[in-house]
Amino acid sequence: MILVTGATGAVGREAARLLAAAGPVRILARRPERVTVRGPEVDIVAGEYGDRASLDRALRGIDAVFLVTNSPTEPDDARVAAAAAAAGVRHLVKLSMMAVEEPDADDFITRLQRGNEQAIRESGVPWTFVRPRTFMSNTLSWAKGIASDGVVRALHGRSPVACVDPRDVAAVAVATLTGTGHEGRAYGVSGPEAISAYEQTAQLSEVLGRPLRFEELPLDRAREALLAKYPQPVAEAFLESAERQRAGAKAAVVPTVEELTGRPARPFRTWAADHAESFGAVGRAAWRPA
Repeated sequence: MILVTGATGAVGREAARLLAAAGPVRILARRPERVTVRGPEVDIVAGEYGDRASLDRALRGIDAVFLVTNSPTEPDDARVAAAAAAAGVRHLVKLSMMAVEEPDADDFITRLQRGNEQAIRESGVPWTFVRPRTFMSNTLSWAKGIASDGVVRALHGRSPVACVDPRDVAAVAVATLTGTGHEGRAYGVSGPEAISAYEQTAQLSEVLGRPLRFEELPLDRAREALLAKYPQPVAEAFLESAERQRAGAKAAVVPTVEELTGRPARPFRTWAADHAESFGAVGRAAWRPA
């Protein structure tokens, strides 16, 4: 039995779906009604990371855990790792981030994830870290501007990033959960190409069958927009990350998806076509991959 957390997010939801198609899976959810993965092989347990009793219930009889956390203030990784150790869990796979392994990355979020990884190492539970690059799904934040005036507004539009489809990240996680020999290893996960926001805009234009324009967002406006949504340390971390991307730190492509799943990573154009309706496309997308 495998426990999946974060199953209402893009990666956790896909991991739960893949696991449920092959055998029994348990899902820990703060709001079970939001879980869309259902079926006879799916056991949903209500609970929170900060509630040890609910963690113990969820971990009873569990062999492996897929851990997804996102709080910038709560020690959720340490909480789950401690409970997993007490429950005798044999493998904990954590969703982390590729910047953790890069010495020049020292923003708030990266430091937080390094600390989370260390807490898991110290728990004594055999671990695997899945460290993806930027998700392609981050471009969904452009949907409002595309719908209103056909404009994508972003910072450093010409800087490349080897962004990755969350479905591929989930497939890598499932491979490590269900395969052997992955304990004590960390896997960087990227897409098949480095692509800029400007190029993504052009590909979205083709997919949606409508003209789109890219507009470079000034730094002050980008900071203002981020501060409207996130605490200052998180907003500043995103800005530092964008500067690293502009310097080329996120352009490297790694072959992990194909090595662990047996198929190539999906390019951005494929992800965009599969999510065209989220950008306001009506009916079938204008472009589909061959």
